[in-house]
Amino acid sequence: MTQTQYPSAAGTTRSRTFTWEDPAVGLPALDGRSGLELLQAMGRGEVPAPPVMHLLGMEGIEAEEGRIVVTMRAQEFHYNPLGSVHGGILSTLLDTAAACAVHTTLPARTGYTSLDLNSKFLRPATVESGMLRCEGTVISRGRRTALAQAQLTDERGRLLAHATSTCLIFDLPAGA
Repeated sequence: MTQTQYPSAAGTTRSRTFTWEDPAVGLPALDGRSGLELLQAMGRGEVPAPPVMHLLGMEGIEAEEGRIVVTMRAQEFHYNPLGSVHGGILSTLLDTAAACAVHTTLPARTGYTSLDLNSKFLRPATVESGMLRCEGTVISRGRRTALAQAQLTDERGRLLAHATSTCLIFDLPAGA
């Protein structure tokens, strides 16, 4: 396989470094806390945010029962080859908000995982979009599944994307 090398113009190369806490460090914080208590503690900086938040540059969490807001500034390192934020990045933000909204409704020692994510992209996000705000809300929660939605808006309040997600709810094993 031949690989083509593309020259880089002087001064156009960027680099990025990020750090994160060992995810195992935050595990004791799960014990005895409801999902809402855990997410609120993350928002206040008392519990380390998960590594994915650092990887993508997510900046803030605001949580209340059945609702969460996650923010992230649109940046160049999110771009696809066409010069807009990659749909996978936006999908991750939508999935985070929808699933964490479900998490706010769960008691201690209860876990969840996304079963699906159905996304609709309405307009591109670029650096000019500024701070992206993704609000997730629970539509319906049963004993074993929950349905949630997320809306992603730009700094001017324009709707960029919408998603729905189904989450599976389960008891966490002892010691997890």
